[in-house]
Amino acid sequence: MRVLAAMSGGVDSAVAAARAVDAGHDVVGVHLALSSAPGALRTGSRGCCSREDADDARRAADVLGIPFYVWDFADRFKEDVIDDFVAAYAAGETPNPCLSCNEKIKFSALAEKAMALGFDALATGHYARLDDGELRRAVDDDKDQSYVLAVLTAEQLSRALFPVGDTPKEQIRAEAAERGLSVANKPDSHDICFIPTGDTRAFLGAKIGIRPGAVVDADSGAKLADHDGVHGFTIGQRKGLGIEAPAADGKPRYVTGIDAESATVTVGSVEHLQVSSIVATHAIWTSGQAPDAPVDCIVQVRAHGGLAPATATPTVVDGEAGIEITLHRPLTGVAKGQAAVLYAPDAAAGDLVLGSGRITATVSTPEVALAR
Repeated sequence: MRVLAAMSGGVDSAVAAARAVDAGHDVVGVHLALSSAPGALRTGSRGCCSREDADDARRAADVLGIPFYVWDFADRFKEDVIDDFVAAYAAGETPNPCLSCNEKIKFSALAEKAMALGFDALATGHYARLDDGELRRAVDDDKDQSYVLAVLTAEQLSRALFPVGDTPKEQIRAEAAERGLSVANKPDSHDICFIPTGDTRAFLGAKIGIRPGAVVDADSGAKLADHDGVHGFTIGQRKGLGIEAPAADGKPRYVTGIDAESATVTVGSVEHLQVSSIVATHAIWTSGQAPDAPVDCIVQVRAHGGLAPATATPTVVDGEAGIEITLHRPLTGVAKGQAAVLYAPDAAAGDLVLGSGRITATVSTPEVALAR
């Protein structure tokens, strides 16, 4: 089988490519140039996509004895990932750019180019597993990336390979060292790859500019502070609210609502963060077909954490395939723009991804209580 190995310059993708070679595939390595002006060096463990990363990927390919190319996807990455990221924050949402990158770049634009060139599959260093076409969590829970891969369709998964998902990260590093790969001890990239400084607020401020508004109290509606733009806030945020006086009850305040149209940020107690149901659009079912009845599941609303038992019902939202998710216990910190990923509910198959959707609305527990 002809396999295109996406090589980021890190240890995971290098070992993934090596394992694809070991499996007898005809492997070609490719590094994606995602920045029109990449830095020469990586800054510690922040960011990626530097010229250093491209060189590390090339050296790994040389060790493996496979052809290697650098493909320029900078324009597509800016349009489909960075611009969408900025627009979502400007609209008061909290997007995960890794989801967009997997859905629109790696397993769409890149995979389509690979298939057009006669490749049969795309191998990446993601920590996840495929079992008869079904997406499952990785063996290493701490490194599991099934959440950010749950936006892939059944067709996209059918041409994907995740060679390292069955192995703990520590063993991957040891294997890389045994293979003579210089990236064996290279730090993992963290944060958002196109914001190497780690200062998301400053990055967004430079892109969006000042759009002043008010920070108001969830209970009284009283104005508590001014702000320079809703892009500086996310649901569940506790610090950096710009409020001078403590709450009357002395308890911490959290961001509980963001209205980009009126530029209003609402803050309140942790109780205001509790969500009992979720509405999601852009529904994707990894089996390729939506269930014909409600399904019990475990829902995850953040890349790390935010899990609860739930019942998911396929529906139509604004003319688009969607999901209504009723939580069996409340979750906090659920933000619009995040993904709601559904996993099988039972212990034996709880690592199986059922589907995903993009969160567009939530209902808080107090509102439900009042409705009843």
